[in-house]
Amino acid sequence: MKERDGLDRREFTLAAVLAALSGVTITISGCGGSDSPSSSSTPTPAPGPTPTPAAGDKSGSISSNHGHTATITGAQLTAGAAVNVQLTIGDGHTHSVSLTAADVTQIAANARVSRESTNDGGHTHTVTFN
Repeated sequence: MKERDGLDRREFTLAAVLAALSGVTITISGCGGSDSPSSSSTPTPAPGPTPTPAAGDKSGSISSNHGHTATITGAQLTAGAAVNVQLTIGDGHTHSVSLTAADVTQIAANARVSRESTNDGGHTHTVTFN
């Protein structure tokens, strides 16, 4: 029997397809905090480290979090007026939290204040300061 040199077209194609498929990773991600599926069609990379707030700023703790951060600035705390805090982008969307002047005064005095965010991406978060 004669030994062949190399691959034929069919063997080459099969080997190429198998090689290409061997590196495929399937990722299923959801937003969390909701029973509804995420509207994002492409996976989002894991969030990086939470940025350190500037002196006088206060960061909120966010329930069912997937990459958002919420910060009220020292200037906003000093002013004591109502503010709308925009959460940073997480899983391709943002939220905001409305704080009354009384809320801001309490946060400045290190009292605990929790408020529900807007419903974006099919879910909400509870944001707690202090």
